[in-house]
Amino acid sequence: MESLGIIKVESVHWYVHDMARTRRFYTELMDFAELGESSPELTKRGRQHSVVFNAGDITLICSAPVGEGGRAARWLKKHPEGVGTLNFLVKDVDHAFKLLEARGGTIIDDSIQRFTDDKGGKLAFFSITTPFGNTTFRFLQRDGYEAQYPGYVAHATPKGGKNKFGFAKVDHITSNFRTLAPMVLWMKHVMGFEEFWNIAFHTEEDITAGDQHGTGLKSTVMWDPHSSVKFANNEPSRPRFKQSQINVYVEDQRGEGVQHLAFIVKDIVGTVKAMRDTEGLAFLGTPDSYYDYLPERLDKGGIKRIDESIEVLRDLKILIDGHKEHQYMLQIFMKENSQLLKDRESGPFFYEIIQRKGDKGFGGGNFKALFESIERAQAAERAAGR
Repeated sequence: MESLGIIKVESVHWYVHDMARTRRFYTELMDFAELGESSPELTKRGRQHSVVFNAGDITLICSAPVGEGGRAARWLKKHPEGVGTLNFLVKDVDHAFKLLEARGGTIIDDSIQRFTDDKGGKLAFFSITTPFGNTTFRFLQRDGYEAQYPGYVAHATPKGGKNKFGFAKVDHITSNFRTLAPMVLWMKHVMGFEEFWNIAFHTEEDITAGDQHGTGLKSTVMWDPHSSVKFANNEPSRPRFKQSQINVYVEDQRGEGVQHLAFIVKDIVGTVKAMRDTEGLAFLGTPDSYYDYLPERLDKGGIKRIDESIEVLRDLKILIDGHKEHQYMLQIFMKENSQLLKDRESGPFFYEIIQRKGDKGFGGGNFKALFESIERAQAAERAAGR
């Protein structure tokens, strides 16, 4: 199928309740730089205050309501804090518009929005609805247009962090659904993406209480082979469909949507050490049994050599997976925002940190350990009454 001409995920647009808390989280804890914000005129017109944060090639736009009626206010009436728009940089916005319209994409804008700045730079974009709950996709073309968006005011000097953790770019986006098939078909026939990877499994370990034993999921990764933009997508599976952490996410989010973003780093050991030393950041736990059996699992998987000490990985709770002699990936998952910020309305979203050493997979060997860890955390949160 003809490509939409996507270059990359340019930015991710959040809707948040508390901009002061959001600023502290990104600039003081995650060490992102604050690049700029919406002008007073745009803030008043859009009824939301927007701030742009950046680390490496990762740009996050966060918007908080100012009064009623704006997109942020409407989102937060329906959902906790979360990802409301994914912005894709494209080569030719007119081409993308025509393809999506012809394929049955639901375009929100009456026409492509076009802007020219004082230096002659041009920006054009349009948005579409998606099966990702209320999350929309926006497609942008830039020709010398430097501002993040019309009405954006850059700070003379970026404020806050210096990206000490070494976040490089978004590796993939993971979303949760109660029904996966419509999303897969839409990604194939409307977006023109292809299936990249899939897995299905059911946990077995008793991780909650009494005689309840595990839950399951199905996961399909879709990708655009031209840009390598990847979406990992999950649905719950029976038995115990309703207890699956995928279904719990959908209930907590009050709808389907983006569960986490994965950030690429060059040195995950150094990154995780530094993040663990930062008060206010925390990761999901991994049982010691995972590391007890790790040498055997790596050998069966075909990995004959790794650069890291297994004891260091055990100490930091970093997961590892791969299928070739010296090609593998390392990953770890932060706790949900609702747990980090101790506020259920900050949402069930979380971040993944990943380092790739030749492996392009999604940690299939780690999925069971990950999902058991998430379910333990959810069970603990329920027991605490939050």
